Amino acid sequence: MSTDIAEARRAGASPRRSGGLLRLATCGSVDDGKSTLVGRLLYDTKSVLADQLAAIEEASRRRGQDDPDLALLTDGLRAEREQGITIDVAYRYFATPRRRFILADTPGHVQYTRNMVTGASTADLAVILVDARKGVVEQTMRHAAITALLRVPHVVLAVNKMDAVDCEESVFTAIVDEFTARAGELGLTGAVAIPMSALAGDNVVEASTAMDWYTGDTLLAHLEHVPLGADPTGKPLRLPVQYVIRQPSGDRQTVERWLAGQLASGLLRVGDPVVVQPAGATSTVVGLSVLGRKTDVAWAPQSVAVRLADEIDVARGEVLTADPAPRPQRRLTATVCHLDDRPLRTGQRVLLKHTTRTVPALVESVTYRTDIAVARRLPCQDGLAGNDIGGVRILTAEPLAVDDYADNRRTGSFLLIDPQDGATLSAGMVDAGADHQPDH
Repeated sequence: MSTDIAEARRAGASPRRSGGLLRLATCGSVDDGKSTLVGRLLYDTKSVLADQLAAIEEASRRRGQDDPDLALLTDGLRAEREQGITIDVAYRYFATPRRRFILADTPGHVQYTRNMVTGASTADLAVILVDARKGVVEQTMRHAAITALLRVPHVVLAVNKMDAVDCEESVFTAIVDEFTARAGELGLTGAVAIPMSALAGDNVVEASTAMDWYTGDTLLAHLEHVPLGADPTGKPLRLPVQYVIRQPSGDRQTVERWLAGQLASGLLRVGDPVVVQPAGATSTVVGLSVLGRKTDVAWAPQSVAVRLADEIDVARGEVLTADPAPRPQRRLTATVCHLDDRPLRTGQRVLLKHTTRTVPALVESVTYRTDIAVARRLPCQDGLAGNDIGGVRILTAEPLAVDDYADNRRTGSFLLIDPQDGATLSAGMVDAGADHQPDH
C-alpha cells in the first residue's frame, strides 16, 4: 500500500479503517423477534432520540402494553405497526465508541423473502434468528441459503426467546446442532451461535445472568470485534462508468471528458494504464477528482471522476479495468433468487442490468431449482416460482465485463427485469465454474 493511501487511512478517510463501518442484516422466520432485537440494540446503545422513545411509549400504551414495544422502533410503515409484522426492509444507523453500524431489518414472511435479498446483498454480517420454542423451520433455512448464496462473510445464529424455554442449555444446543448440520449442506459454515432474549435484553448488549452456562460474547460485543470483509482495494480495478461529464479545460480552449462512477474494487492512480471493457480500448489516467477535488489516488468504494489521456469513445455502462481484466462474454451461467410472483421460464426475454449497463437478454435455460428443505437441486420443468432459488443460463445481446460473484460481489451480480413493465424479476450471481446440473 502506498504511503499516501496509508496516511489518508490513518486520518480517517478510508471506509475500511480500524473501527470501520459494519453492515449487517437481520433475518429469520415470522415472529422470531427480529424487530424487537433491533429495537433492543438501539435502545441499549442509547441510539434512540427522546421524541422517538416518547412516540413508541405512547403507541405501546394505546395497545395496552405497560413497557415500550421496542419492535416499533423499526416497524416504520403504518401497516407494519397495525399488523405487528415487518413488510419492508428497515435500515437503521447506530454507533458505539468502537464501531459504526448500518442495520437492515428484513421481513420474515415467505412472500417478502425478496426483501431479504435486498438487505443482505451488501451485508458484511447476517444475524439469522431462531425462536427457541419453534427451532429451525423452513424459512430459517431459506434465509440461510440466501446468506450462503450471497456470500455474506459472517453469520450469527441468534437463538432468541430463551426465556420462554427456561433458558435451558439443552434446547440451545439442539437448535445449534440442527442448524449447523443443515446449513453445512447449503455451504454455510462458521456461524457463531448466541442464546438470547431480545425482549428481556439477555446477551444482546448486556450479558445474561439467567444463562451462566454461556460464556461467549454478547451480540453487540461480537458485532464490535468481528473482522470486516475483504478490503475491496485489494481486488483488481473495476470502475463502472455511470456518467460522462464534459467541461471546459483550464484554458477554456478545449472541452475535457471526465468519466464518473463508483469504484467497485481496486485502486486508481494518475498514470495508471486502464482497459475499457467490453470494447477493449486502452488508455492512461491523467486526472482524478473525488468530491470535486483533484487527487492523485482513489480507492473503492469512493465515487470518482476520471480523465483519460486519449479521446476514446466511452459511454455509460462500460467498465474501466486493469489486469487481471474480465473477459467480455455474452453467455452467463448463474444462480438466481427469483423475486417476482410470475415464474421465470426457459425462452423468456428479459433485460439484464449489470452495474450501470442494461442490455436485452434471453433465458436460454432454467437448469435446476433448489429444494431448501433437503438441500438438493431438482429438475425444473415449469420455471422458477416466486422466492425460488435456481440455476440459469443466459444469452445477452451485447458482451458484458462480468466477474464471478465469488471474486467480486459488485461486478459478479445482476438483475433480470421485465422489459414490458420494468418489474425486477430475479437477482443473479455469476458462477461460471459451478456445476449447474440437477442432483441425481
